Amino acid sequence: MQGADEALIGRKILLRLVVPSALFVLMGAIDRTNVGFAALQMNEALGLSGTQYGFGAGVLFVGYLAAKYPSVLLYEAIGMRRWLGLITVSWGVAACLMGFISNQWELYGLRVFIGFAEGGLSSGLMIYLSNWATERYRASILAIPIMAISIAQVIGAPVSGILLEMDNPLNLEGWRFMFLAEGLPAVLLGIFAWFYYPDSPREAGWLSSTEKAWLTDNVKGAQKPSAGNDLRWGAIKSPIGWTCAAIWFCILASNYGVMFWLPQIVQGMAGLSAEETGLIVALPWAGSALGLYFNAWHSDRTQERYFHVGIPALIGGAGLIAAYFLGPGIPGLAALVLGGACTGCTVAAFWAIPTKLLPPASLAMGIVMINIVGSMAGASIPPLMGYLSESSGSFLPPTLLLCGISTFCFVLCLFARMQHSQLEPAQPAA
Repeated sequence: MQGADEALIGRKILLRLVVPSALFVLMGAIDRTNVGFAALQMNEALGLSGTQYGFGAGVLFVGYLAAKYPSVLLYEAIGMRRWLGLITVSWGVAACLMGFISNQWELYGLRVFIGFAEGGLSSGLMIYLSNWATERYRASILAIPIMAISIAQVIGAPVSGILLEMDNPLNLEGWRFMFLAEGLPAVLLGIFAWFYYPDSPREAGWLSSTEKAWLTDNVKGAQKPSAGNDLRWGAIKSPIGWTCAAIWFCILASNYGVMFWLPQIVQGMAGLSAEETGLIVALPWAGSALGLYFNAWHSDRTQERYFHVGIPALIGGAGLIAAYFLGPGIPGLAALVLGGACTGCTVAAFWAIPTKLLPPASLAMGIVMINIVGSMAGASIPPLMGYLSESSGSFLPPTLLLCGISTFCFVLCLFARMQHSQLEPAQPAA
């Protein structure tokens, strides 16, 4: 089965699995990051300092980190549809309860729980979709659910701004109503997942027997590894596995730094209302969604991965620092859109690297390890940015921090490319 037949299978997988999976990533991103908009009202209502807010934003990743490995074990034990349904309903309920907090301790507790419930989402979906994606289309297939993170900001930013300022039927404070309204869809998605997803290609009723057999034979992640437990943990012993984890740390540090602090940075620069801030904040993420797709498409076309991560990261950091110094106005906005687009478009091309280099036996635990290291960025960078902005009275130090992290990401990509060449000298670095 070649060419058009492979493309036909790819279209089925795209419509039946990839697009629905993107909805879960989208709602997860909104429920993780809408606290950035809530902060425009919540910080004053609860008396939170910049450091306390930064800790509340970042502490989610303590739970996120703790759940990575147990969540994947649960995924392997009960299957995709039950696992995804369980974690989605759990985080949706907790996201709704955010609308009823009264102090920073309740904020911290619920953020940890949301992180724990969502902890395996990215790892599980990457493993699951890797069981369906051929090497030829890997970056493009993974790009669509990852694009949902950027689209979540495009949709979530203006919607959050509107929800904050609208007269709601429950007569709640705007930030409370926003949390409730944006948490309920996750509960509904969790119920949908329980009845919808096939656990493996063999259970997909919309594939023919020939198509099921072809996927099993030709998709790396779908092949049952014959190796023992030692190879399952092979990524932890691999230098290039740890380099990939460090690159992912930098990518998430840049992305979450922008997600959690951009609304306050934009409002501070321009003195806008919450609704106006939401519309402005959506623009960089719209650019990020487009950049992510075309970067993944070009990476698949050329089969080059490392420069498709490092160069956008470098440009993204430069765009953010340029936007700060240019300030309000068209030039500053253009730099902000460029910075956001390049910062966000690295993600799909990155995931084509570890899924290519790691053998089937160690793929699942390798993805878990990389996501655990990345979660440390979410736990550490937002609080650090809060401390830097509060102690300096300026957003310049946090912006310089993000620029430095992006530059280091570029250096790590060059190092990973060199490692790949040394491991496989007869093959070009892809």
